[in-house]
Amino acid sequence: MKIVVIGGTGLIGSKVVKRLGAQGHTVVAASPASGVNTVTGEGLAEAMVDARVVVDLANSPSFEDADVLDFFETSGRKLFAAEVAAGVQHHVALSVVGTDRLAHSAYFRGKIAQERLIRESGIPYTIVRSTQFFEFLGGIAQAGSAGQDVRLSPVFFQPISSDDVAAAVADYAVGKPRNGIVEIAGPERVRLSALVQRYLEATYDARKVVEDAHAPYFGAELKNDTLIPGSNPRLGVVKFDTWFAQSQASR
Repeated sequence: MKIVVIGGTGLIGSKVVKRLGAQGHTVVAASPASGVNTVTGEGLAEAMVDARVVVDLANSPSFEDADVLDFFETSGRKLFAAEVAAGVQHHVALSVVGTDRLAHSAYFRGKIAQERLIRESGIPYTIVRSTQFFEFLGGIAQAGSAGQDVRLSPVFFQPISSDDVAAAVADYAVGKPRNGIVEIAGPERVRLSALVQRYLEATYDARKVVEDAHAPYFGAELKNDTLIPGSNPRLGVVKFDTWFAQSQASR
């Protein structure tokens, strides 16, 4: 069947495209670079012709407060208009575990708006909420940095590898719509502050993590359960040590 992957050239998208293509599906890796733009609407109608499934992995290019909300609302409306016109039967979107608990963050208010548009679209859907990717540990450290200190909360989280995320998204894309939320997470529950410190040491970064229960996480204060999944999430298999060894080897 034909599957359109919005954001199909990104970190997760490129891996999803590869997996679905290997299964014999006709896959369109849609992105502005390929002439498909969900913000302007360029190329959307053409990409949707005969598509049965759309996987939305697009992300805002700017994290400025107004830009994020505008991106997800504008992109969502234009994408769903094209999907409805084409008769798409399943919309799969990647979101974040804890999104509804992070409304103080402008970025997550954008994700909340995205999820609302999905539910209201009338198209059968599956929202895949994922925990933080291992690949984002450096970005988390940067967001909490002040000089040589990195202020982070010691809350729990279950980071996951991008390979495990892609495998899950590809499986949900070819499955039946859940018309609800599914959660995916890494195999190990660890402290956010501790793992980021471990990552810094492994990458020979001299900055030090300072544990601060009130440290903001992309604008929101965390509670102990904010970033962890509920009961029965789909768990990945790649642990931090394996991911780090593979990521260093790939460099």
